[in-house]
Amino acid sequence: MLEVLNLGWNRNTCGRCLVQSIKAFPLIKILDLTGSTSIEQVIVEDLHTFKELEVLLLDDSSLNNNFLQSIGRLNSLKVLSLSRCELNGTLPDQGWCELKNLEELDLSKNNFQGMLPSCFGNLSYLQVLDISSNHLTGNIATSPLTNLKSLEYVSLSSNNFQVPISFRMFANHSKLKVLLGNDNNFMPEPLLQTPIPKFQLIFLSLSYLALKEPPYFLYHQNDLRVIDLSHNNITGGFPSWLFMNNTRLEVLNLGYNSISGPLQLPLQPHFNITILDVYRNNLLGNILINISSVFPHLADLVMSKNSFQGQIPTSFGDMKSLESLSLSDNHLFGSIPDSFGHLSSLAFLDLSNNQLSGGIPESLVLGCPLRFLILSGNNLQGRVFPLLFNSTYLEVLRLDSNNFAGEIPEFSSVNFFSPWIIEMSNNHISGKLPRWMGNISSLKALSLSKNHFKGPFPIEFCGLDQLLFLDLSNNELSGSIPNCFNSIEITHVHLSNNRFTGPLTKAFFGNSSLETLDLSRNNLTGIIPNWIGNLPSLSILLLKANHFEGEIPIQLCQLNRLRMMDLSQNNLSGSTPLCLSNLTFEASSFSIEIGYWVGKSRYEMVSQLEMWKKKLKRNFYNLLPYENGLMDMEDWVEFTTKRISYVYSGSILGYMSGIDLSCNHLTGRIPPEIGYLNEIHALNLSHNKLTGPIPSTFSNLKQIESLDLSHNNLNGRIPPQLTELNTLAVFSVAYNNLSGPTPAQKAQFGTFDESSYEGNLLLCGAPLQINCTKIELPSILTNVSNYDWENNDFIDMSVFYWSFVVAYVAVLMAIAAVLHINPYWRRAWFYSIEVCITSCYHYVLD
Repeated sequence: MLEVLNLGWNRNTCGRCLVQSIKAFPLIKILDLTGSTSIEQVIVEDLHTFKELEVLLLDDSSLNNNFLQSIGRLNSLKVLSLSRCELNGTLPDQGWCELKNLEELDLSKNNFQGMLPSCFGNLSYLQVLDISSNHLTGNIATSPLTNLKSLEYVSLSSNNFQVPISFRMFANHSKLKVLLGNDNNFMPEPLLQTPIPKFQLIFLSLSYLALKEPPYFLYHQNDLRVIDLSHNNITGGFPSWLFMNNTRLEVLNLGYNSISGPLQLPLQPHFNITILDVYRNNLLGNILINISSVFPHLADLVMSKNSFQGQIPTSFGDMKSLESLSLSDNHLFGSIPDSFGHLSSLAFLDLSNNQLSGGIPESLVLGCPLRFLILSGNNLQGRVFPLLFNSTYLEVLRLDSNNFAGEIPEFSSVNFFSPWIIEMSNNHISGKLPRWMGNISSLKALSLSKNHFKGPFPIEFCGLDQLLFLDLSNNELSGSIPNCFNSIEITHVHLSNNRFTGPLTKAFFGNSSLETLDLSRNNLTGIIPNWIGNLPSLSILLLKANHFEGEIPIQLCQLNRLRMMDLSQNNLSGSTPLCLSNLTFEASSFSIEIGYWVGKSRYEMVSQLEMWKKKLKRNFYNLLPYENGLMDMEDWVEFTTKRISYVYSGSILGYMSGIDLSCNHLTGRIPPEIGYLNEIHALNLSHNKLTGPIPSTFSNLKQIESLDLSHNNLNGRIPPQLTELNTLAVFSVAYNNLSGPTPAQKAQFGTFDESSYEGNLLLCGAPLQINCTKIELPSILTNVSNYDWENNDFIDMSVFYWSFVVAYVAVLMAIAAVLHINPYWRRAWFYSIEVCITSCYHYVLD
């Protein structure tokens, strides 16, 4: 007689067909329809005939709220799981609450809203309740959950509940073992109103609640195995009493708080502790040498981002069970202990961003099955010895920002070394790029920037067809970029500040994944190829300081995802493409997920289904350690704005946008259409040969922070509408032929000094010293008007006329020549003419 039937993930089978198949087994007790579609109607119509059905699993199925109102017909049901079914709206107050025999209910990861219905109180046999990851609201203290005295497992996480910090609504729930209340809104209560609970928890997780201190009821708990109070605002000293009260404690996570003072260890050894996480607190002092004897079976220790100082205790080498150790971002000094080589289980070691010196102990590589070795940001030195590249296990190697020197050894073959990440930037490594790296088929990220590598781009690198991130910038590499280098997976390429020559080859032609292409500060020549416009994912294009010539290809306007373009300091000519207005400059993300879960160890409650006495049970005691925090490579670019070259990285890079076409030979007018780039933050068109007026449409650049139009041949008035640009921090129109009054001194324009307008002799008004309403008569005209013509000696008029004509012609020719050669004197001449005419006009009026 069949009692268990699993028909999960039959998405291509109609719902009625599934039910017709199930009808052949009327005495079925457990039915798994996980991942099915279009089944809610037939389930409501037909499944009520299965009088013995106890377990119904519909996770990841396509359902609607009508199903909940009708499921009450399944009177025998004891387990109902509806996780990730895209259910929404409020929970109905009828139908499903008639399942009075229900023992387990999972409504997690849906879109339910509103308060819990009062009929919840009818589910008196309910033992397991998971309503996490919804949008439910209301005060838990007055909810129907207070009536469910049989509860053993409760997950309220990731909702909008108001949760009393005492959890007094569960004070009489003596069977409660697991309580998950993460990411809600806690309600502080007076200590006098805190009842002593009857429950003894084994698993407590209250992260993301903005708690300022541990809940008071914890003082009455003595059987806890897992405590997670991370991501709160807990202050004060380290709560070592949690160890003393709970002698069977296995996991303590206090990361992301504000706990201060020394790390106080318990007086007695705790043999059950396997995970201790105090990440990102304010702990200080030396790391106690007896930590290995207090926690002899510790597997995962996370102490990063604190203020620990002193040397790393050699006693760490006595922790035979240690698998993961993170001491990064502290003030530790000294060398890496040789005793680490005794850690035969150590797979993850992060000592980055300290002040460690010396070299890498060879025993560390020989004695540990290291998968992740992260030593970035120290003062380590010496050569990078060959043993590092013969490791069977190593998947992530990060040695960046140290003082390693010498050459990376060359091997004929690398048989076992298959890392995903090699990061050795910002050292003093020299020689040629090792060709054997091109044979690492597993390599996802390679960063060797800011070293002293010389020679050509290795042709072997063309075999890195899984590469996502490549950074070889700030070296002395030369030659051309090979055409064969065209990984279809690559997303970020940094080859700037080298000596690459020749035209831009088709190394990246047709790449649909490329987001960042930085080739700036090289010796590349020729035109900017049109095929760059066919890179659909390109967000950052940096070709600054090369020798590109010709016009800006209009195909660049097809880069719909472009956020940053720098073509400055080249020999580009022609006009500015008006189609640049098609670019949207929308914010985007530049995180590069390599695909490994690494970093500090964490844990999660596992819902383990097992058949026991014909009833589905959850195993509350099965704790599964896992490694949390994706190992990634942070993308970065250098871009000049506000007259300063900034390095943008991380989330800030996703919000920065700009165009820099400065220091070229662009001609013609500025297209008014550029004024509609209303998401742009920086625009630099300076040091070109642009003519015509400044478009008034620039007043639409509502996000602009830096606008530089200096050193061109622009004329006309500065549009007064520019004063509407409230985000503008740097503005320059210096050294043009602009005339008329400067913009009103209000809002941001009240902060710009004379240097923003200098070199425009026909401009007047603040902050310039020239007043637009009162212009004094030049002294030369005053002297002429006071000249005594009557007392002059006799002059031969014929000689005077001929000499005047010759001198006049000579002066005109000299003036024309000078004005043609020197644009500054040309502007001064026109200014003098205008002043002379204005002065004469006022003189006549007077």
